[in-house]
Amino acid sequence: MSTQWLKPYMPRGLYVRAALILVLPVVALLLVVGIAFLQKHLEDVTAQMTQAAAREVRLITQTMAESETRQQALAAVRPDLSALSMKMQFLDADEMPEIGRRRWYDFIAPQVEADLRAELPDLAAVALPSGQEARLYMPTHLGLLQLTFDRRRLSPAAPHQLIVTMVFFAIIMTSISFLYMRNQLRPITRLADAAQAFGRGRVVPYSPGGAVEVRAAGNAFLDMRARIERQMEQRTLMLSGVSHDLRTPLTRLKLGLSMLPEEEAAPLQQDVTEMQSLLDAFLDFSRGAAEGAPEEVDPEALLTQIVSDAKRAGHQAELVAVEGQGTVMLRPSAMRRAVENLIGNAVRYGSKADVSLTLTPKSLRIRVEDDGPGIPPEQRTEAVKPFSRLDPARNQNQGSGVGLGLAIVADIARAHGGVLRLGKSERLGGLCADIIFGR
Repeated sequence: MSTQWLKPYMPRGLYVRAALILVLPVVALLLVVGIAFLQKHLEDVTAQMTQAAAREVRLITQTMAESETRQQALAAVRPDLSALSMKMQFLDADEMPEIGRRRWYDFIAPQVEADLRAELPDLAAVALPSGQEARLYMPTHLGLLQLTFDRRRLSPAAPHQLIVTMVFFAIIMTSISFLYMRNQLRPITRLADAAQAFGRGRVVPYSPGGAVEVRAAGNAFLDMRARIERQMEQRTLMLSGVSHDLRTPLTRLKLGLSMLPEEEAAPLQQDVTEMQSLLDAFLDFSRGAAEGAPEEVDPEALLTQIVSDAKRAGHQAELVAVEGQGTVMLRPSAMRRAVENLIGNAVRYGSKADVSLTLTPKSLRIRVEDDGPGIPPEQRTEAVKPFSRLDPARNQNQGSGVGLGLAIVADIARAHGGVLRLGKSERLGGLCADIIFGR
């Protein structure tokens, strides 16, 4: 049986789902037991008891049927009243029956009255004011007759006690279970928070706790986090070391070229400059998003400064739209490098770069659009891989670089718990690059 239709209505949180798993069976059990008790026990027993009481009332009325006065009637039924533990009196013509108010929790009273009226069609009124007394009013040839007897002869005493007891202990046990369940779910919540924070580039203190399975998952997470941090550190040290070591021979080449005639040194100087730019790209990629700690940053102010710096560098860049206000947790240096790479790619393969910001309570999106040739959809996945060059899809007149620009941006986006998405710009017709991550 498919349950796909039920998924949109189910809560997404683990605590709420666990609460439903705990509460629904208890509620279902209470309903089943309560309904079964009311229908199979209370109703049947009450019907039998009211039938017996109705027969006794008919006995009284039949015994006094031939009496001519009220005194004769009372004398005739006195032995029966004593045996049946009943009291009888006649009401005056101007005296009304005292019905009184029923108790709000006496849910069996309507059935008692319905059964009595079914057995005694001439019944004028029924008064059930308390759990100890019941009064029936019967019209007779001598006037309105009031019969008083024990309420417990019509239905079981305190029929609500079972329901009240079940509900009371269900609430007590459910509350205790909630407390226990919250203590069991707290380590899972802490593990989820630590994993989410690490996915967004933040390392928060975490120590495994809870059940054995949760502790095992927590220890596995700590081992995984340590391995990832070691790998990131090794990658950074390796690429930084290689790039740093290559600077020394490049410096010697620059010194040697400075001693050659200008017309002979110009082509070689261009090669050295290109190698220098490649080393800078390697260093940027090796640093990734590891520099600096996450801090509260105003993204609008950061983008305004980045666009201003791009304009001073001679690039045609503009912050065209800003939606939403607030601060977010991010590494400003890494995010600056990511946006600068996108702007550099935009003006390299196009003529302008339009930057926009969308800030919502749950997410942040930084968009950079250009009017260049763009990237075909089938090559966008390949474009974000390190050392990937898409010369046929881009403008080669400006040089294809080393293929690390988008890879650096994607790495920084992942370090913030987000993603880099490439598409087609609806405004400019070129590439549309979005950095999206949750707040």
